[in-house]
Amino acid sequence: MIILIDNGHGVDTPGKRSPDGRLREYAWAREIAQRIAIALQREGIDARLLVPETTDIPLSVRVRRANAVCAAEGTRNVCLVSIHNNAAGADGHWHDARGFAVYIALNGGQGSRRLAALLAEEAAARDLLGNRYVPPRGYWTADFAICRDTKCAAVLTENLFQDNVEDVAYLLSEAGKAELTALHVAAITKYVRQCEAE
Repeated sequence: MIILIDNGHGVDTPGKRSPDGRLREYAWAREIAQRIAIALQREGIDARLLVPETTDIPLSVRVRRANAVCAAEGTRNVCLVSIHNNAAGADGHWHDARGFAVYIALNGGQGSRRLAALLAEEAAARDLLGNRYVPPRGYWTADFAICRDTKCAAVLTENLFQDNVEDVAYLLSEAGKAELTALHVAAITKYVRQCEAE
């Protein structure tokens, strides 16, 4: 199975940073995407970066890239994970919302639901779900193009809040980067092994 790791946004995307400017989502997401890909490769899993560029590649291009891999390898043999940071507001102020969340498309299939549930379980085990409501199944549905328009199983993770002081400190720490990488790697590895066993 091929795991496509998508990193959110680009150096030229407006906003998408902490109020103090220390955390920039494009940079954080790219670092974590690369860490996840390397760790998965060490587990013998074919993991690839969907967006090696630092610019904000349009969603339509990202979707075409993913679907090209699906066409070449078979939809059932591909999975996409898009890495992001959440935000409670777009107002340049700090907020109190905290925690990890995972999303699938409104019409997400069984593979997307399974991977999202595994990611939510890993976040819960690490006490990273935060202070916002968590659906009973552990994941959310939303009309995100990267999940909606790709032909393979696809999820989008919101890795804590870029406008929460405590979350930003954790996101920028080596401990936080390592734990969020490990969360993804553990869930994705479980997903791949479950698919291989079927």
